[in-house]
Formats: sequence, structure tokens, C-alpha cells
Amino acid sequence: MHRFANPGRFIRLSGRVLPWSIGVTLLCLSVGLYLSLFVAPADYQQGESVRIMYVHVPSAWMALFVYSNIAIASGIALIWRHPLADVAAKVSSPIGAGFTFLALATGSLWGKPMWGAWWVWDARLTSVLVLFFLYLGHMALMNAFDDPGRGRKAASVLALVGFVNVPIIKFSVDWWNTLHQPASVLRMEGPSIHAEMLWPLLLMAVGFTFYYVTLLLVRMKSELLAARTRALRLTALEAGRGEGRRGNRPRAERPAAVSS
Repeated sequence: MHRFANPGRFIRLSGRVLPWSIGVTLLCLSVGLYLSLFVAPADYQQGESVRIMYVHVPSAWMALFVYSNIAIASGIALIWRHPLADVAAKVSSPIGAGFTFLALATGSLWGKPMWGAWWVWDARLTSVLVLFFLYLGHMALMNAFDDPGRGRKAASVLALVGFVNVPIIKFSVDWWNTLHQPASVLRMEGPSIHAEMLWPLLLMAVGFTFYYVTLLLVRMKSELLAARTRALRLTALEAGRGEGRRGNRPRAERPAAVSS
């Protein structure tokens, strides 16, 4: 793990990984969208509105996945002081918030024709809304203090405490009586969804995952390069001040020439 603590090594590694992650993202999303919109059959009950599932479900999965990564990175940052863990948590937070918002928005679009309402205070929906607020709180704490170290530590503690909401989201449909349907893909007895719908859904999930990886690497590289630029500017500024102080010192008086 500490092999990649060096920012320069990480930047070089991410440069080799990025073309592959971009390629997998474009391939999976393009094929997945085509299959979802034009090949997968309509549902016998939900009709064409079931196609919202191919964006809604991967977005919801990614909302949980990204927050789990933030919690893991926060734990590594607090325990082992890994220099890149805080950076990974910081740049992941806006990405996860975007996935969570997309899950909430598409869920409302899907829920209106199915439930007759844009929003209900369902256990699953409410806990996902809490997750969205956790993302916002994490981003706010990162920038809430003049000392960046204090902000990172406070955000890490929030991420670890808020992780208890992840299993609540996952098992809320099993623990409480809700309108939200139970899991149909990740089941002990296997998926209950038909293969013609399952494969496009899985392709979209893989595409969303590599999209997150791509954004994560790009944002981490930008953050590290910005930190390096700030450090170089600070060094140059300190050097300039040092030269200025030396230049303002009074020169030693030279002895007067003795005339012959």
C-alpha cells in the first residue's frame, strides 16, 4: 500500500491505467445503453418505464460503492496516515454525491408511474437521501477549517460514522415493510431478473464503475499536481524573500584608501 504513497509514482501509474479505464467505460456504456434502449424487452407490468432501471440501479450501486471506498480511505488515512488516502476520499465525495443524486432523480421518475407519487418516505428512499446529505457534509467539512488537516480529519470521522447507513440502505427492504422491491440481482439463490434484462444492467454497472475509476484517477492527478504547484510557488516565494532580506543588509564599510 505504501509503495503508491509517492505522488510521482502514483501519477505515472495512473497515466498507464487511464487509457484502459476510459476505453472500458466507453465500450460498456455504449453497448449497455444500446442493449438497454433497443434490445431488452419491456416489462410485462411496468412497460417501457422499466428502462429507467438501467440507469437507476447502477447509480444506486455506485452511491454505496463510492461511499464505502471513502470510508475505507478515511480509515487508512486516520490509522496509517497514508498521504494519498485523504486525496482519494476528497475527490470521491463529489462523484459519489452525483451518483446518489442521479439515483434519487431517476427513482422519482420511475416511482411516479409505478407508485403514483414522486416521493414517499420509504425506508430505502429515506436512507439514500441521508446518504446524499452525508456526501454533502463530507464535502463541507473538507473545506470548513483554515487548517486543511483538521478538515480532513473531521471529514474522515464523519465518513466512518456515516458508514452505518450503508447496510441500512442494503437491508432496509428486508428489515421493514416498504414499497421498494427487494433485491433481484444480488441474491443467495441467484438473480431473479431475466437474462435479456440482466446483461444490459450488468454492462451498465461495469461502465459506471470504470467511469468512477476514470474520474477518480483524473481528479487525484489534478489534486496532486495542484499541490505540487502550490509547494513550488511557496518555495519560490520563500527564496525570493530570503534574497530580499540578504539584499537589504548594510554593506560593510571599506577602509579608506591611504594617500601616498
